[in-house]
Amino acid sequence: MKVADLLKSKGEVVVTISRQATVRDAVEALRRKKIGALVVSEDGRVIEGIVSERDLVHGLARFGSELLDKKVSDIMTTAVMSGSPDESVRHVMWMMTEHRNRHVPIVEKGSLCGIVSIGDVVKSRLDELEMETAVMRDAYIARR
Repeated sequence: MKVADLLKSKGEVVVTISRQATVRDAVEALRRKKIGALVVSEDGRVIEGIVSERDLVHGLARFGSELLDKKVSDIMTTAVMSGSPDESVRHVMWMMTEHRNRHVPIVEKGSLCGIVSIGDVVKSRLDELEMETAVMRDAYIARR
């Protein structure tokens, strides 16, 4: 299965935030949208960074109670690993495991077009396994 197929089923909406927004704004967006990461982008197309729950924990350790008033740019991850709609979901799963990232923004022709989370990847893999199991069961029953 390709990432493009996964995006078709889950949707291509990506929640972004400005690097100048406060961490308080980021926390509220994560809570309100019930997501684990925001892509940092001024225009919704170019990725400047990503801010995840992990970045918030690191920021809390670094800034303590002052964290919420800091800018997103103070805690965001700037070395963002991204993927392509043409890549396989298995490859994205490997990237997430290898680099210990739970969210991979998807870029096509230099523009942000989606985001894939570890939950999306796991769901996709479980769906594949269910389908494979059903095919094998049907083949076994047909041979009897």
